[in-house]
Amino acid sequence: MSLEFFLTSLIVVLIPGTGVIYVLTNGLLRGHSFVWSAALGCTLGIVPHLVASALGLAALLHTSALAFQVVKYVGAAYLIYLGYCMWKDTGSIDLSSTAEQAQKNHLQTILSGFLINILNPKLSIFFLAFLPQFIAPNPAQPILEMVKLGGFFMALTFGVFLLYGFGAAFVRRYIMSNPRLLQNIQRGFAGLFVFLGIRLALEDR
Repeated sequence: MSLEFFLTSLIVVLIPGTGVIYVLTNGLLRGHSFVWSAALGCTLGIVPHLVASALGLAALLHTSALAFQVVKYVGAAYLIYLGYCMWKDTGSIDLSSTAEQAQKNHLQTILSGFLINILNPKLSIFFLAFLPQFIAPNPAQPILEMVKLGGFFMALTFGVFLLYGFGAAFVRRYIMSNPRLLQNIQRGFAGLFVFLGIRLALEDR
């Protein structure tokens, strides 16, 4: 693994995107424990894109306008749906401490994070264009090399997402005592997810 790959990956991960915003939302509105779930879900959502890139399936997504559009619009609709649900639930965040409800909430958070990334078609194209640049010429096992680099990228993503999320969770203690501020922040994130969904729907490849 080269220093260039590490630095480039770090810059890419640090740039706030949909996954970062999702982790920040959970850290700010739900606390430290949900940061882990959100970061894990978003990181797991990278796996299908990495596999698709390693097997060359991302090339089909890149060349097929129909396939790209389908995935893009489904992803956009899901982001808008998340924003709608967050807006609808404004002021009624579930802080239940029961083990069963907590487990259900964490699983839902992981699933939502997973879907946010897996329904972003640009991730597959990104890996297809990004990873091969850092593979040595004529490698004995090119797919294995891509998987290794992708695995490191995922680990870096998970770590950076946790830092973002824990920072947001630290700020949370200062807003929980102000219900109106908390409500406005939740509505702001709801509007942001709707905006991201609309932007994704309008973007070209």
